[in-house]
Amino acid sequence: MDASRYGLEIPAPRPAARRWPDAAPRRPLWCSVDLRDGNQALPDPMGIAAKLRLFDALVDMGFVEIEVGFPAASQIDFDFLRALVEEDRVPAGVRIQVLCQMRPDLLARTEEALRGARAASLHIYNSTSRLQRQVVFGHDREANIAMAAEGARLAREIRDRLEADGSDVLLQYSPESLTGTEPEHALAVCAAVLDVWRPTPARKAVINLPSTVEHHLPNEFADLVEWMGERIPRRDSIVLSVHPHNDRGTAVAAAELAVLAGAERVEGTLFGNGERTGNVCLLTCAGNLLVRGIDPGLDLSRLPALIEAYEGATGMSVHPRHPYAGALVHTAFSGSHQDAIHKGLIAQGQRNDGRWAVPYLPVDPADLGFSYEAVIRVNSQSGKGGVAWVLKTDRGLDLPKAFQAAFARHVQAWTDREGREMRPEEIGALFDARHRAQEPWALLEHGFLPAGVRGRRRLWAKMRGDDGVEILEGEGTGPIDALLDALARRTGMHLEVMAFHEHAIGRGTDAEAAAYVGLRSGDRLAWGAGIDRDVLDAGLQASVAALNGLLAKSDP
Repeated sequence: MDASRYGLEIPAPRPAARRWPDAAPRRPLWCSVDLRDGNQALPDPMGIAAKLRLFDALVDMGFVEIEVGFPAASQIDFDFLRALVEEDRVPAGVRIQVLCQMRPDLLARTEEALRGARAASLHIYNSTSRLQRQVVFGHDREANIAMAAEGARLAREIRDRLEADGSDVLLQYSPESLTGTEPEHALAVCAAVLDVWRPTPARKAVINLPSTVEHHLPNEFADLVEWMGERIPRRDSIVLSVHPHNDRGTAVAAAELAVLAGAERVEGTLFGNGERTGNVCLLTCAGNLLVRGIDPGLDLSRLPALIEAYEGATGMSVHPRHPYAGALVHTAFSGSHQDAIHKGLIAQGQRNDGRWAVPYLPVDPADLGFSYEAVIRVNSQSGKGGVAWVLKTDRGLDLPKAFQAAFARHVQAWTDREGREMRPEEIGALFDARHRAQEPWALLEHGFLPAGVRGRRRLWAKMRGDDGVEILEGEGTGPIDALLDALARRTGMHLEVMAFHEHAIGRGTDAEAAAYVGLRSGDRLAWGAGIDRDVLDAGLQASVAALNGLLAKSDP
């Protein structure tokens, strides 16, 4: 590998003042190019039905500018655009955009496809990069500028004809491969286009600055955007847009800094789909605004439905670690993370001040359409806090800390043995087996006998054990103490209650009681749990389950 073969060939210019580092984040206009730029990068491009499905999902998400295709280059794109127009599939307030090179025959075909559209953008482009001028087109700078000016003239005429038929048409120009273009030449080409279009503050045009191949550091791209914005003519009459690609893996940063540098509009795709390493992910940019307290203008609570539509239409998959949208993004496996999240969610509910502040979760999963059920997942790296969270969310069980630690040891042994994540239903089954066991002893019935000396409670219990069904009797200061007295007499064990906790599961007439008993015999301590509509029965069940834990052959 010879690093000397590479390097930045055309540096970014430095703006006169470099104001962008002190600028505040703000929401740009969003334009989805999934149906064109994203589609052309798919191994199997979308058909019309898939395009319609994804278009509807984009509209539901809140996109009001959507590039729908390259109708002069693809019959499917042409037919799709005609379906949108003729079937009135484009809601009022949504502008569809089409892309076209500056060839007269392609522009004529594009005009045919756009006829009757309510609101549209005609997006024309030509490559301005030094490399492509030299090796692809054989153009010098003057020929490159003349091509852009002539394409601009044809596009303006198309706009005028379409608007005469009742359409609202916005003109847009992109100097393709801007980041490989000499800045002075890119400026001259854009100026030539604007000289033909002559936009006004009331009738703006879009100048789109694409990093078709990402060469620059994000700060260098911001310098380029600010430099262009300082010098481009008719600045108050254009919308300055950017179209970042992700070759360096920094498209999101480049887009965000470009907005600080004066860009008012960002083109990109869902989940970064696009050629090579993809386009900028608009949903990541939008999520980043949300966590800064800025309304992104997109309904991020619809993310699960959008993911389903995107994966179904494109055949692509959203990476499980993709920002905001991945299946594992709002999930913690680490024990320390789980404990902090668990405590943070409890504090969040108690604080109830409207502010989101939970460790390791920069955004409330509910604001992105996700539930809390998968926030904490359990594997061999998890701790007692994670296990406790799963039991609480899945079953409503709020285990005491000492009980959490005891059960977490069983979970740790299970995950070490199985070598995989433990699902909530498996955690519940293990909890029942270890801490609600009804073997060797099970309480079938119980009742009370006349009080003993000094008012002590007396109890009879119908128990099933290894030797069959038996009736046991005992006495104590309360029902649980009396039951344990009966069991101690029968087993010959010294039983001591070390902890007792109870709480309600649910509210109202359907509420149940959960009881937890920590029972010691000698140097062994076991925990039992009982759940019943009756508080006393729950406590008695927990006591028997704890005894069974003490009698278990493996360490309870």
